[in-house]
Amino acid sequence: MSSATGSTIVVTGATGNVGTSVVRLLSEDPKVESVRGLARRLPEWMPPKTEWSTVDLASDRSDLIKEFEGADAVVHLAWAFQPTHDPATTWRTNVLGSIRVFDAVATAGVPTLVHASSVGAYSPGPKDHAVDETWPTHGWPDAAYCREKAYLERALDTFERAHPDVRVVRMRPAFLFKRESASEQRRIFGGRFLPGPLARPDVLPFLPDIPGLRVQALHTDDAAKAYHLALRTDVNGAFNLAGEPPVDAELLGEMLGARPVRLPRTAARSAIAAAWGLHLLPASPHLFDAVLRLPLMDCTRARTELGWQPDHTAPEVLEEFLLGMQQGAGAGTEPMEGRKVG
Repeated sequence: MSSATGSTIVVTGATGNVGTSVVRLLSEDPKVESVRGLARRLPEWMPPKTEWSTVDLASDRSDLIKEFEGADAVVHLAWAFQPTHDPATTWRTNVLGSIRVFDAVATAGVPTLVHASSVGAYSPGPKDHAVDETWPTHGWPDAAYCREKAYLERALDTFERAHPDVRVVRMRPAFLFKRESASEQRRIFGGRFLPGPLARPDVLPFLPDIPGLRVQALHTDDAAKAYHLALRTDVNGAFNLAGEPPVDAELLGEMLGARPVRLPRTAARSAIAAAWGLHLLPASPHLFDAVLRLPLMDCTRARTELGWQPDHTAPEVLEEFLLGMQQGAGAGTEPMEGRKVG
């Protein structure tokens, strides 16, 4: 797509957190003739130049080849985070479904594939300095999300060797937030009955300071900008995407006016494991273990080769997201439906 006009772009997972930002950006690009959004449920949202198709990647019946025919690029974003108690179900959608996407890209003769990998694909790494895209991508084996992201890195290695004519780009973003994703992410990670007003600073007298809990955040729209640049630039390979500065208890304490209080990993994990075991909390203790071990990412390659620069700092991202939680913010797609609780 780097020099072509009148391009057709297919986006899987087009109604989710990242998909809505990517579709909106592509629909505003005069060089894009049409956007084909694939999702399990058709949305009411109708951005310019966009048509929708119902596709379930967990099903063998999905005719992906037909959907991809004539496309200049496929942006693969579809992903299921739940149910965490049934990893075989997420494996069918995330891994087997993604492999169907890769095979359909090759069969349909699509020249470019942009795949949503993640910081979660990385092996455990440092928290005191950032690593580049050469860091090993074997994930944290006990967390389904990380296993699936890491497995797909290997699947893409094989795909690239078998199909050298397809330009493959792998995006590895940090944790992604925007105001409109607040209700969806509250349901996915905190449970649908978690009150959004708990995000108010005045109800947090202290903040747990857990060793290893130092991560990176990025505005979803900034990630979408990188996807867009990857479509317009003749690049391939992996790109780290993250905002600055890294997020830890000290930064959150300053933002929320709460005092960080040291909490041992074992105590925090035991509480999460108990809530998850009782089906009170969707986020698993295995994902918590992974988060404590994820490396910080160096984004030099995205800046130099894509010309990418995030527009939002990490504190700005989190402030927007927390406000969205308080307000029950959402968007006009079923995954992103807003709902205020409490």
